[in-house]
Amino acid sequence: MVQKVYVTYNQVHKLCQASAERILNDFQPNLMIAIGGGGYVPARILRSFLKQPGSANIPIQAIGLSLYESLGKGDAVEEPGTKVTRTQWLDLSSLEMANLIGKNILIVDEVDDTRTTLEYAVRELEKDVATATKNLGRSEEKTKFSIFVLHNKDKPKKGHVPEDMIEDRRYLAAQTVGDIWICYPWEATDIDEHDKLAETQPV
Repeated sequence: MVQKVYVTYNQVHKLCQASAERILNDFQPNLMIAIGGGGYVPARILRSFLKQPGSANIPIQAIGLSLYESLGKGDAVEEPGTKVTRTQWLDLSSLEMANLIGKNILIVDEVDDTRTTLEYAVRELEKDVATATKNLGRSEEKTKFSIFVLHNKDKPKKGHVPEDMIEDRRYLAAQTVGDIWICYPWEATDIDEHDKLAETQPV
């Protein structure tokens, strides 16, 4: 049976805080893309720590990707599926995509499990930005993607991110854990019970 552990909002907050300095120094993001639904809360918390005096907040855009599927009726545990499904994406014909060109973009998600979702996000975003860059005649502007996740599972990955992203240290996991099932607080329907379980079954 898969081991379940519980993470609190307080722990998420501290993981973001501990990672912010390196993100500022190494990634220097001026835009974030949160992968929904797990990346929304970390991205918002992280934005507070990335805010620099005299500068505006870093904008957050959102995409929705789904990979997980239920193991069965009444079973709260899910497992990775085999196909990434887009539930929300940026409009290639709108200002959303044009605004990505020439930016340092930080992709935020809660967990790097099989890496399939991250591979899809990076590949498709790079492709769409390349198309928009060409269509708008802005080829001199370079767009750079980085990744931040709260937790990386130490296991063989089915997906891959570009080698230069790893070599350039544009991938950051706040914490590396074993192959466990992590229950995040935004998934809870009873937050008090969730926090109690986090005391007895921590990461």
